[in-house]
Amino acid sequence: MHLLYSSIRSSSVKSSLLYSPVNRIFNNHFSKRSYIYSSKMTPPKFPFARPSGYEPPVEYAQLRATEPVSQVELFDGSIAWLVVKHKDILQVLTDNRLSKQRNRPGFPELSAGGKEAAKGKPTFVDMDPPQHMQQRGMIESLFTKEAIANLRPHIQKTVDDLLDTMVAEGGSIPIDIVEKFALPVPSYIIYGILGVPFKDLPFLTQQAAIRSNGSGTALEASKASATLLSYIDDLVDQRLSEPKDDLISLLVTEQLSKGHLQKSDVTQIAFLMLVAGNATMVSMIALGIVTALQHPSQLKLLINEPNKWSAPFVEELCRYHTASALATKRVAKEDVVYGGKTIKAGEGIICATMSGNRDEDVWDRAGEFDITREGGRGGAEALGFGWGEHRCVAERLARAELEVVFATLWQKVPNLKLAMPFEEVKYSPPHKDVGIGELSVLF
Repeated sequence: MHLLYSSIRSSSVKSSLLYSPVNRIFNNHFSKRSYIYSSKMTPPKFPFARPSGYEPPVEYAQLRATEPVSQVELFDGSIAWLVVKHKDILQVLTDNRLSKQRNRPGFPELSAGGKEAAKGKPTFVDMDPPQHMQQRGMIESLFTKEAIANLRPHIQKTVDDLLDTMVAEGGSIPIDIVEKFALPVPSYIIYGILGVPFKDLPFLTQQAAIRSNGSGTALEASKASATLLSYIDDLVDQRLSEPKDDLISLLVTEQLSKGHLQKSDVTQIAFLMLVAGNATMVSMIALGIVTALQHPSQLKLLINEPNKWSAPFVEELCRYHTASALATKRVAKEDVVYGGKTIKAGEGIICATMSGNRDEDVWDRAGEFDITREGGRGGAEALGFGWGEHRCVAERLARAELEVVFATLWQKVPNLKLAMPFEEVKYSPPHKDVGIGELSVLF
């Protein structure tokens, strides 16, 4: 299979053709017969690499057409199953014969760091029923439809204030809009939910940037994580003696004081909320800016009627770009069958949500960005926030932030443009989740 993928990467057929009418020719050229022959060889290394920019790995399209459930080799030589079709991913993510517990033998980790992290004390995102919902339910009230609607004016003010400051500082020379805007927006909002004092926001935002944007060394990122964890632990102590109206106080008064959680649990849950979606949100804002500028006719719709088009823009953005595409993993608790393949108990499964979001059986012109599309066939939804009982608990918050950002950005900064050609935008490493750590703009 390595030979097949090598020939795909080195061929003159560019990955952009995968999502055009030429895709049929491409798939016919690499016939199912030759693919099955190659699958008898050593499974390919995973994660696959994006060919350039934010384009999905070309292997996903080929696997969707020929072998939707297949084996891959991970960094440590272990073998896991890869699921690439939307319908199969939905089934995996609602199958209680599979486990989310990272400390189970066979759970697929994609790096040495992930393997080490799996040894730590889990939070609800890495729990199975009934513990998962018991702990998740402790914070769900903060992310209900009503709660986010009440928070929306605060989100709007945060976005307005950051953009007003950015405009006042001027944009005649290139500025990094990630540093000035994309990073502070989600950071400031989640800090407010947690109960972080306003005076600490710049310092914590700096630590979050070191931890997540890839500019620091591994040691610096580790130190930044330790600093954030220590800060949250101290904040838990403060709320024990003086509760306020925030998430940490809620956990302290309703769970810790009543013996449902230990202090370390409260710290870990709060830390999870602090960091889990932060890097993803930063990337989605930056990716959204680039994508909007690449599609001027759709950007015009957004500028002319922001209230009408901000939600469709965000919906399509979260389908087109899957900024957290490598975290959806399970391990089989018993033998299961997917795509005609028997996955034995103790074998890992990776759901390629980026691939599922480009599934041609679900979306017409799946490789095109189109905010006017009606959605997937049969009402199918994109997988940007996961699926099933582990679907992102803060999805409503994330959507609200992105909708406010893109309804407001070009109203405040109508002449916003990149300070470099599109092909010079710096994306995350090709084997990592797609993202943008810095983005120079002019206005």
